[in-house]
Amino acid sequence: MSRHLLTLSTVLGLCLAATTPSAQAESLLVETESFDAHNGWELDTQFIEIMGSPYLLAHGLGRPVEDATTTVKFPKPGTYHVFVRTKDWVARWDAPGEPPGQFQVLVNDKALEPTFGTKSAEWFWQPGGTVEIEKPETRIALHDLTGFDGRCDAIYFTTDANEKPPEASKILGSWRKQQLGLSEEPTETGPFDLVVVGGGYSGLGAAISAARMGIKVALIQNRPVLGGNGSSEVRVWAQGLVRRGEFPHIGEIVDEISDQATKSPGTYEEFEDEKKERIVRAEPNITLFLNHHAYKVDMDDEKIEAVYAFDTRTSEVRRFTAPLFVDCTGHGTIGALAEAEYEIHDGVRMGMSNMWAWEEADEPQSFPKTPWALDLTMQDFPYPRDFHGQWFWESGFHKDPLNDLEAIRDWNFRAVYGAWNAMKNKDGAEKHKNARLTWMAFIGGPRESRRIMGDLVLTQEDIINKKQFPDGMVPSTWSIDLHYPKRQYMRKYPDNPFISVAEHGAGVDRRYGYPIPYRCFYSKDVPNLFMAGRNISVTHEALGTTRVMRTCGMMGEVVGKAASICIKFGCSPRDVYTSYLEQLKELARLPGVMRRDDVDGEFYKREGDSTPPKEYDYVSASSLDGVVVDDQQAQTTGSWTAGTGLKPLVEESYRYGRGGTATFTFQVPEDGQYEVRFATGAHENRASSVPISVSHSEGTANKTINQQKPGDIKPHFVSLGTYTFKSKTPYEVHVDGTDVDGNVHIDAVWVARTE
Repeated sequence: MSRHLLTLSTVLGLCLAATTPSAQAESLLVETESFDAHNGWELDTQFIEIMGSPYLLAHGLGRPVEDATTTVKFPKPGTYHVFVRTKDWVARWDAPGEPPGQFQVLVNDKALEPTFGTKSAEWFWQPGGTVEIEKPETRIALHDLTGFDGRCDAIYFTTDANEKPPEASKILGSWRKQQLGLSEEPTETGPFDLVVVGGGYSGLGAAISAARMGIKVALIQNRPVLGGNGSSEVRVWAQGLVRRGEFPHIGEIVDEISDQATKSPGTYEEFEDEKKERIVRAEPNITLFLNHHAYKVDMDDEKIEAVYAFDTRTSEVRRFTAPLFVDCTGHGTIGALAEAEYEIHDGVRMGMSNMWAWEEADEPQSFPKTPWALDLTMQDFPYPRDFHGQWFWESGFHKDPLNDLEAIRDWNFRAVYGAWNAMKNKDGAEKHKNARLTWMAFIGGPRESRRIMGDLVLTQEDIINKKQFPDGMVPSTWSIDLHYPKRQYMRKYPDNPFISVAEHGAGVDRRYGYPIPYRCFYSKDVPNLFMAGRNISVTHEALGTTRVMRTCGMMGEVVGKAASICIKFGCSPRDVYTSYLEQLKELARLPGVMRRDDVDGEFYKREGDSTPPKEYDYVSASSLDGVVVDDQQAQTTGSWTAGTGLKPLVEESYRYGRGGTATFTFQVPEDGQYEVRFATGAHENRASSVPISVSHSEGTANKTINQQKPGDIKPHFVSLGTYTFKSKTPYEVHVDGTDVDGNVHIDAVWVARTE
């Protein structure tokens, strides 16, 4: 017996489908995810709740992909009737032209007669005719014909001419288990102290933080890589400021795992999947389960007793037990399975994006015409500048964010292919002869679905009014950023727009953040369930600021620390707030690299561990030891423009311009030697030779600085020299921008005592 199949031979009375097979019927079920070599086909796991299974996807961007192959063992030679579970993915829209997702099934290198992926808008078992199996050991392949996202879930062979496999899409239903030879009893896995479901930034923060606090963690992720939206599969750069406020060490773990992408989408290498996995595997208290999809829970007295997850390649089931669980799935899947109270916004929701990238090749590139895609011309979409289609290629605003998820992703496919067809074959063809589509995410980046209700539901009013809660812990620095369809691009498809606009509300402190309360991080009615990420207890509007990845990662860090308190004191997540809040705050003040082997152990730093250097962004003048004069206090002539784009910066903004002057006046508190430091911002459009004079007790010093280069004194200052100053005497730093070769950057002057 191979791992692909279960042979049923002379089994009387066993009902495999609606029709009872003959007494001598033989059968073989081959799940495509279990193929020996996926090769060019991608394993898609994001719609299991909708259609019941992972499947293989031929995502070739219009170029047929390499065959997926496997070798199986049939129960005996004979004539087998074949069924292939697939769909025509554009049929739901009655799209014109030939179906795009066409593929063949090869048995011992010979194609079955039908072409698959050409029928039915829903997943179904497409008949494949019959095949003669001469030897039990047989090679099977999926042969892509188009490169346009053909999909195959499973292939079923039976010698019974009257049998048809059941259409039910229940996850790992009894029929599939019987066919695959899976035990009805799962493999018991654990017990752990904490089971974390979801391996994005929130799950990574929770797992690493909890492990370093001395508890045993299972981290379950249904993809082969970690990072979620911040992985190479989706390529959203990580946003949200960390390491600030009352708990400046919260966010240090996020800094360890975070990408340094320069674009969104960036390159594969920038998202550092391997680094994330390496950090997790270096934690002795974490057991990592990649390619495992959680789909079921056991409950005991309203608590979660266990989570079931199956291997998305072999379908083998594990049962994970622990006293505590954290839902980091984004969709709130574990909370919903446990019947926790949750909300889904009843209105225009933020959608899901599938970003994409292209390049200019050295020679002309062809692209097939796509009549089945959205019928677009160049004016129907924003031009993909800098060779990438960004976050605003987004749809699903009026769709069910769970049950319509595959349709939302596929609509995004149709939009991108329609845009690329316009660029290559329609009114953009002349300018894009050498253009080549290089990447498009087949894993979508969703923003909004379930939000699990906690003891506190954070609102937009709380944030704008800066309402203080005693358990405020995670700084949210993103604005209240909600997405809506962009009217400019709704003309052709008003019922299902595919381009969004972000509306940023005022009221969030973008420098230091609003502290999200701990009570948003656990369920109010499932006593042992934490949550971290976009499924926490907030309103739709508040989600606009809490949902970005680095902020979600910090939620995970706090949850991991809270879980260790629960284990240490035998308490619930709610009890941490009511009885152990000060202990949680003490843990939150520890550096992220600090660890203990168990919850009763001593804290230590492992040899070789180091805190990532702090990336300054907004710098408070009060945090700098000495006299600081901000640019808002300088006397200026000429025209200066406020800016915040070049970070770090002192206080709220800096100014830049040319043709004017700026004078910073200051006094020192006592006589002595002081170093004068000037805040500069490096950019190619800044001046390369800026004259600056410094008055001091012995005269005036004249300096010149190059603002195309960064300062060498943290966070971003350059030294103008050390001088003697007397107290109660006014001095000044004068910047002359009247005759320069670029914009002059003024932010602050810092006078620091050197004795």
